[in-house]
Amino acid sequence: MYDVSSKKAEEFIDQEEIWATIQYARDNKNNLKEIEALLKRAEDCKGLTHREALLLLECEDPDLIKNMFQLARKIKQRFYGNRIVMFAPLYLSNYCVNGCTYCPYHAQNKQMARKKLTQEEIRREVIALQDMGHKRLALETGEDPVNNPIEYVLESIRTIYRIHHKNGAIRRVNVNIAATTTENYRRLREAGIGTYILFQETYHKENYEKLHPTGPKHDYAYHTEAMDRAMEAGIDDVGIGVLFGLNMYRYDFVGLLMHAEHLEATYGVGPHTISVPRIRDAEDIDASSFQNAISDELFAKIVAVIRIAVPYTGMIISTRESQATRERVLDLGVSQISGGSRTSVGGYVEEETETENSAQFEVSDKRTLDEVVNWLLELGYIPSFCTACYRNGRTGDRFMKLVKSGQIANCCQPNALMTLKEYLIDYASEDTRRKADAMIQEELGKVPSDKIREMAARNLREIESGKRDFRF
Repeated sequence: MYDVSSKKAEEFIDQEEIWATIQYARDNKNNLKEIEALLKRAEDCKGLTHREALLLLECEDPDLIKNMFQLARKIKQRFYGNRIVMFAPLYLSNYCVNGCTYCPYHAQNKQMARKKLTQEEIRREVIALQDMGHKRLALETGEDPVNNPIEYVLESIRTIYRIHHKNGAIRRVNVNIAATTTENYRRLREAGIGTYILFQETYHKENYEKLHPTGPKHDYAYHTEAMDRAMEAGIDDVGIGVLFGLNMYRYDFVGLLMHAEHLEATYGVGPHTISVPRIRDAEDIDASSFQNAISDELFAKIVAVIRIAVPYTGMIISTRESQATRERVLDLGVSQISGGSRTSVGGYVEEETETENSAQFEVSDKRTLDEVVNWLLELGYIPSFCTACYRNGRTGDRFMKLVKSGQIANCCQPNALMTLKEYLIDYASEDTRRKADAMIQEELGKVPSDKIREMAARNLREIESGKRDFRF
């Protein structure tokens, strides 16, 4: 039986409730008055239930879809403005004991070159990332208790935080590793991680078990309940997501929102981020063999409806998607993107070769970080390298209160401008610097608080004189 506050996976992700939701949405997708009323009510920016959200997604009326997209843009602007947070993944190891059928890391893949970075190799990778201008990393590794134990992950986090090269420093390490124990989550929290990220891949239990035939990831309940253990261990910023294309998109869309509702109901804090990856080709993996692929049009609609349903959450899109796709969904809800990414182990220092391919998936957007920053500026966005909330203790419910109250602009807007200024002076091309300086002057005037605006202007001048790391 469905129980949003239960800590049992098959109760807060209840299969009967999902199928009933899908049937409800199909039965009512032409009830235009009900859909209009939903959109009107969603203007209060308090979100929608999973059932209401799927009804929007099922709607095929062109005018209502247009209104849907307009509302998503309005909500995105209210909560996140035109700021886009920048990050990069850092792959530590592709050793893995799982048998996931969609991932080239699977244990049966004997063709893949297996790699694990030493702490010195991690140092070189981090310096390369710092020299691009990155301040925020998402740490990635396969699941292998022998090659990638929690001690290795913790040591790597300590190494990353210690590295300061020229003006570079990684100020936030988010962690995307396999489901683990409450004690290990506590150790990750003590190591100073930002967000703990774990994709469900699919919420359909039977299909989940088929897609993960062997290895510890086969345990659906243990994996699905990972965020509960992380929250209980004190990690209050968690990120969820599904891999669209593995399973029926309606089922996973509903499951994703039910998971968000569960975290909100049980811990008072919903997901810090929601990611929306789609399956991609990789070594030993042919994405076309999966029959549940979704179109670009549907993908954009999913992003828009998630933004309406869960207005407070950050939304992430990676370099799995092309420049054109990323551009389309930026104003529909996405608030974080990667740039200059490499999905291979050691890929920031050494170029990948065909004979030693350790990449997890093919990157679609292969531009450098500076090219991505320049592009965002041209589109009217503020590329932000801010990590202030995490470092000032504004996580979990403290961060959510700031977002939901609308006061985030007095923190995030000036922090985005100051970190962008650091990037311009230390790393940017001349053209990027010219565009960004003009934007900074314009956007500074939009900071709501007179006091914060004056302090930010002073800090910007201090940054020009060589000082770094100001934050509100």
